[in-house]
Amino acid sequence: MNDSTPSDVPTPDFEHTDLERTDLERTPTGSIRAITGTIRTSTPTGAIRVLGPNPATAPIMLHPGDAISHRRRVLYIILLGALTALGPFTIDLYLPAFPVLESDFQTTSAAIQLTLTGTMIGFAVGQLVVGPLSDKVGRRIPLVTVTALHVLASVAAAVAPDLLLLGGARVVMGIGAAAGGVVAMAVVRDLFGGRRLVVMLSRLALVSGVAPVAAPLIGSWLLGVMPWRGIFIVLAAYGAVMFLAALIFIPETLPKERRHERGSTTIWQRYRSVLSDRVFLGVLVIGGMTFSGLFSYLSASPFLFQETHGLNAQEYGWLFAVNSVGVVLGVQAASRLAARFGPQWVLAFSTAVLLLSGTAIIVCDQVGLGFWGTVIPLFVFMTACGFSFPCVQVLALDRHGKAAGTAASILGASNNGIAAIISPVVGFVSAGAITATTMASVMVGCAVVGTLALWLIVRPRTVGMLAP
Repeated sequence: MNDSTPSDVPTPDFEHTDLERTDLERTPTGSIRAITGTIRTSTPTGAIRVLGPNPATAPIMLHPGDAISHRRRVLYIILLGALTALGPFTIDLYLPAFPVLESDFQTTSAAIQLTLTGTMIGFAVGQLVVGPLSDKVGRRIPLVTVTALHVLASVAAAVAPDLLLLGGARVVMGIGAAAGGVVAMAVVRDLFGGRRLVVMLSRLALVSGVAPVAAPLIGSWLLGVMPWRGIFIVLAAYGAVMFLAALIFIPETLPKERRHERGSTTIWQRYRSVLSDRVFLGVLVIGGMTFSGLFSYLSASPFLFQETHGLNAQEYGWLFAVNSVGVVLGVQAASRLAARFGPQWVLAFSTAVLLLSGTAIIVCDQVGLGFWGTVIPLFVFMTACGFSFPCVQVLALDRHGKAAGTAASILGASNNGIAAIISPVVGFVSAGAITATTMASVMVGCAVVGTLALWLIVRPRTVGMLAP
């Protein structure tokens, strides 16, 4: 091969090479085209490149993942999706047990909600550490190390004798669950770009969007067959499976030479390059507000629907299952619309719907429409969240391929950190029993801030379309 390979095109280390004669040329887009000979290579990421002798049919590889087989991409989606889900399941699986915890520890609903806040704070802090670290030392080491920490903390939570120790174990569990989502997004950005990045990230967004609302359904079922401590044993087992999967199946997608590229050799340089981007800052606000609206509902709903509306744990879980359908519909529709019209314009639609549906919950509650007056506009709100999740991720990561781990960590930390601060507000402003109005008031406030961030900071008309 000649030495004209552009420095900005990632070149994986090859494990096996069957090479006749090959020359490379630079295309107008900066990619590489094989112009003579035949080459078949197998890379550590599972990519198989077969370039025939005909220059007219030689494929142009813009990103390493373009050469990965469909079966390998499906495997990555499953494994990375499961890693992404570890965080939401860690946070939400025990939500149906809130009333039981309140009774067992003889405390208040606000105190129980603080264990959720502690988990989300730990999750945010963990991401801020894991993301930049994965840009510096690679993806695999932080992933397996922090996931092992999650397993140990889950066991500690299962045997915690009081609320203080349970809260401390939950903070460490949050830190331990942080690696999955950050590394999964960074791996996808290492391999893909442009519209294929939208498709891959939409699959992860589907998991991260559905998992928070599906986890309470699973938690409700678990609570019916085991005490609440058993939920944390299940989480420990889940973390152990992810630890083994990361060791065996997840490759290193960040070669050593890419960890020291100019302008991104230190953590400070990576943070500065990401945080100096106006669009990224606006997306942080939108993502944080969307998650805050979602988690305001998650933290308030066990009390609203089980105590106020009289649902049992299983009925409450089925309500979450119905809402998860809305998230699935939103994510799948957004992945197609974002590739065609641009994620910024999908966000323009979704933020407006978040505001309108949240307002509808308040109006329906005030006129006395009861249970159905809450759950119908709530389903619309959850669907709008599904529209927002993949668009936020794409706008954040597509612009920062060289610092994907850092960008993913900041995005995840801000989402969960802001949500951790805002979601308990529902309990404090309720001054007693939580109502649909107090819950939706926080949701509407989040939607207002997210909408303003889109139009005043991101400014959709200034954001270009995605590359092919």
